[in-house]
Amino acid sequence: MTRHASASATATLRHSLKLQTRSVGALLMREVLTRYGRHNIGFLWLLLEPMLLTLGVTLLWHFTFKEHAGNLSVTAFAVTGYSSIQLWRTTAGRCIHALQPNLSLLYHRNVRIIDIYFARILLELAGATAAFTVMLCVFVGTDLMAPPADLFPLLLGWFLLGWFGGALSLLLGAASELSELVERIWHPVSYLLFPLSGAMFLVEWLPTSYQSLVLWVPMVTPNELIRWGYFGSAVTPHYDIPWAVTVNLTLTLVGLYVCRVAEKRVEHE
Repeated sequence: MTRHASASATATLRHSLKLQTRSVGALLMREVLTRYGRHNIGFLWLLLEPMLLTLGVTLLWHFTFKEHAGNLSVTAFAVTGYSSIQLWRTTAGRCIHALQPNLSLLYHRNVRIIDIYFARILLELAGATAAFTVMLCVFVGTDLMAPPADLFPLLLGWFLLGWFGGALSLLLGAASELSELVERIWHPVSYLLFPLSGAMFLVEWLPTSYQSLVLWVPMVTPNELIRWGYFGSAVTPHYDIPWAVTVNLTLTLVGLYVCRVAEKRVEHE
């Protein structure tokens, strides 16, 4: 009986995961078609939109901060910095009130609130990652940037920042269905977090007394790893991976809980 019950539970879990994967995949395709349509270049805007934003900032930084960059490529600094912002700021903004235009989909038995958020999170993270990869390949291929010194810390930093962005988006998205204040508060908070996120500076540049303090900002460690992976020995990284993982796990668990609360409220309405 025990083996039979265990096998039955495993089969049920597999079936549930399969259904959720199909639901998220269908919602992902619907989101692409709804947002970008089938005309002109269509879903390629998913790639071009973050690229254009990053390129604009890169040009601005190139002509503004070139003399202050020292031995670092200001182009590479801008590309690695502003591309990372897309992972958490843009993703979170897309998930706030994401449920309102998709309420009719909840009448389908296999579609849950969390599926809607997962679809948007995956779409934004995929777009930001693809844009960063293409820009890196193009700039390295045209000798505007040197190739990354070490891919492992770069990919680790990108993963941690993507995880943070996804967990934060899930939390803010679900919380926005419980209170309208979430959207009003998030916009000014996101602007305040931008200069503190590590996208515009290296921890090494700060006074020693502030270096350990700024590492409490969860985006700083991933950005330091990304810059270390790209510039290598040209920079001295400061990071706290256990703290970054702890923050990401906490945000994920709280986000899942708030999503459950939001789902119950929607069901009762």
